[in-house]
Amino acid sequence: MNRLKELREDHDLLQKELAQKIGISQRNYSYFETGQTILTEDILIKLANFYDTNIDYLLYRTDYRKPLPKSILKEEDNLVNN
Repeated sequence: MNRLKELREDHDLLQKELAQKIGISQRNYSYFETGQTILTEDILIKLANFYDTNIDYLLYRTDYRKPLPKSILKEEDNLVNN
């Protein structure tokens, strides 16, 4: 099953309801959920914040559902900035 659809259904939301919560039309959300449109950075952030998850989970890069701990994020920042 599509991860976006799974999360939405886990929260007992219709596409229209979720779309309203993140500030887009139901049609645009439907395109994201069905893969007809690539998720944009701003939509990924809104969805990750809404579902209290991480973007890598939304993009199937991990099965770890919770947001990354701040300590890990700081380590990654240090690696990138040094």
